[in-house]
Amino acid sequence: MESKRLLKIGRVIQKELSEIFRRQASGLRGVLVSVSNVRVAPDLSLARVYLSIFPSEKSGEILENIKKQSKTVRYELAQKLRDVLRKCPDLQFYLDDSLDYIENIDRLLAPKDTPDASE
Repeated sequence: MESKRLLKIGRVIQKELSEIFRRQASGLRGVLVSVSNVRVAPDLSLARVYLSIFPSEKSGEILENIKKQSKTVRYELAQKLRDVLRKCPDLQFYLDDSLDYIENIDRLLAPKDTPDASE
């Protein structure tokens, strides 16, 4: 169970990262990157960032690009959080595919068009 402090820090990191990705994605037309969740380690040394990327066809490519730029993103985040945190945690990025999973379940559970028995 995460403490209130870790949850608050996670929300602050989520908000600031969302703003950073919004600014960076404005140059890429038709791409949306949102931060769905941030989990912070109890010692504040690591933050696991879960990203939801639309369109999902480009998600792997965009996630790899974000991972390559993680030091730049961490530096920008540290500049935003310098009054809140003494040390900015290391960032690990993961793809949050829960929306794709939900969409797949909805598609599987949708009623299929079956021919009427009267025909």
